[in-house]
Formats: sequence, structure tokens, C-alpha cells
Amino acid sequence: MQKVLVYGAGVLGSYLAHVLLEAGQDVSVVARGARKTELEMNGLVIRHHLQRKTTVDRPAVVKTAEGVVWSAVFAAMQYQQMAEALPALARVETDLLVLVGNNVDAGGMARALQALQAKAKTVVFGFQSTGGRRENGRVVCVRFGAGRLNCGFADKPLDDGTRTALGVLFAGTEYSLAFHDSMAGWYLSHLAFILPMAYLCYAHGCDLTRATWREIGLVIDAMREGYRLLREAGIPVMPEDADTALDRRGKRASAHLTLWVMVKTSIGRLAASDHCRNAVGEMQTMDAAFDALRARHTTLAMPAWQALRAAVPDWQALHRTFDRA
Repeated sequence: MQKVLVYGAGVLGSYLAHVLLEAGQDVSVVARGARKTELEMNGLVIRHHLQRKTTVDRPAVVKTAEGVVWSAVFAAMQYQQMAEALPALARVETDLLVLVGNNVDAGGMARALQALQAKAKTVVFGFQSTGGRRENGRVVCVRFGAGRLNCGFADKPLDDGTRTALGVLFAGTEYSLAFHDSMAGWYLSHLAFILPMAYLCYAHGCDLTRATWREIGLVIDAMREGYRLLREAGIPVMPEDADTALDRRGKRASAHLTLWVMVKTSIGRLAASDHCRNAVGEMQTMDAAFDALRARHTTLAMPAWQALRAAVPDWQALHRTFDRA
């Protein structure tokens, strides 16, 4: 049994804590305010939407990570929150720190942590393939299978020791680990995939059920343009054939149908709409990062991307609508 801390008790952190507890680890969760009270009174309650079951776990709940030596620490939060938390994370006593969530500057964040921390620690970047929302003291989680953590260093392959350490933490569960040689590239490839859907989501007031078949086709075109932008910028696209695969008629038709089913069902609400509604600040940051990348490569035409982006209300309007919802 290893002493593991999960920093952040939202959808990602809650499911991570659940899996780590399932693996038999001694898990603590950092939470404050109303969320801390919920966890202490009712436990960590997760409604697993597709599996149609509810689990209740009892991790230890702490207000701070300091004063304890942890075998591993998982920080799961929105990108801008992670950036703000770097000084606190640098002070945490652990040899293994895993930053889980969207990231537009993994390399810069790794360097910032190195500069802040008094004792060197291994910093891994990850993205967990789960979605959902918090409601009425519980987390509603959507996932396919047992979930997966895409993980790696910012710009080089993981060493064998770190791979082994991560594997040990989740041993005995069906949760999977996918190791990547460049999480910086993986994150940007993921953004090329999700930003067009986010634009469509905001254009429809975070109600994707209103999306049309033609708009889904436009999303696929925009994804392909986003991948090609990364190639032009010399950024590795993951998977390697992500853009060219969408040129194939069968693959495109399959992607179109999959996205259509998603947006018309509760999966789209939990996997996309809920996150867009609750993470306007993060999506604004992701959008700005891609805009900056586009500005450096102005020779590449991106008509589908631009059409979707033009339909999005301005960010201040989105903040006014959803930040107080």
C-alpha cells in the first residue's frame, strides 16, 4: 500500500481517487469548503453513467498537502488552475508528481516546477479519458471501460523506472496506462480534436443536441485543419495518421456518425457540454493558444475552423452566461 494524494476533487480527481482506492492504495484527497464537507459527510459518491452503478468511497480528506511525504501526488484540475497551483505543488514532498488535465505548455510548466521546487521530483503529464459533472454532492462520470491515463514526460519518453512506478499504483485494476513520447504533442493534438466541438457547443449555448448533421461535418473538417496546422508547425500529431485518416471516406463516415450519436445523447452532454459550461476560462486559454499558433503559420487556410470559431459568442459573454450558472 502506497500513500497517494489526489489534489483536486472534481470529476477527474474523484475518479482517479476511486481507481487508486480500488488498487488498494492509501488515498487522501485535497478539498476545501463545501466540497470538503460533502466528502466528509457522504464520502466520495460517483454515479458511473454508462455502467449504471453508484460507488461510495471513503478517502481521507485533507485541506493541505504539506507536512506529509507522499509516494505519489496526482493534481487534477483545469489548466489555468494548475498554473496557479504550481508554487503549492512544488512544495509537496513526493518523488512523483502527475499533472492531469488539458495543457498548452507542458514543457514550460515542467521548467517552472523545476525552478520552484527545493527538492527535485519526477514530473509526469497525463490526461484521463473521463468526462462528467458534479451535482447534488456527487460526481456523474462518463467513461468507456475502466478509464485510461495517457501519460508521459513533456518532450521525451518515460524512463522504465517511472513507467513501473505508475503501473504499480494501478496494479490490480482494469484502468489502463498509455505511454507517449511527447505529451506536449499529445496535448496539442487533443486540442485540435476538441476545440472545434467546443466552438460548436458554445454556438448552441452548450446544448449540443441542437447541432445539425452539416455542422458535425464542419467539425470534422476543422479537426483535420487543426492537425495539419500542427504538422506545419513541426509538432508531432498523435495518432500519426489523425489528419490523413479523416480523408478516407470510410473513416470520415464513421467519425461523422460517432459524433452525431454523441451529440444527440447524454454522452455528448457529459463528455463535452458539461465541461464547456464549467470551464469557460480553460477553453478561452486553449483557444488563445491555438490562435497564437495559427498566427505564426498564416499560410495555412483553415476555413472550417474559422467558420466554427466565428459562431462563438465573445468570451466575456460566455463568462457572464456560464460562470454564474
